[in-house]
Amino acid sequence: MNKESSRNDRKQLIGVVRSKTGDKSIKVVYEYKTPHPLYKKEIRRKTTVHAHDEDNLSNVGDKVRIMSTRPMSKMKRWRVVELVEKAPTL
Repeated sequence: MNKESSRNDRKQLIGVVRSKTGDKSIKVVYEYKTPHPLYKKEIRRKTTVHAHDEDNLSNVGDKVRIMSTRPMSKMKRWRVVELVEKAPTL
């Protein structure tokens, strides 16, 4: 098995930056829908993950693509791959 192909199997998500928690660290919220177990209506859920932003490119409100990685710290298990969309400036 080629090493390059196994690296591409990592989980990727697209979410919105909710806060900058320090140098090179952000919190990303991603939303998904899941059916209610009894009534089958789709329910909106969200999960917050801590991500490593090496270049400090993202700001609050930006849409980013994150990828799972080795543990960077106690909470950080994701890293920013790309900035998908900048937040509108007021």
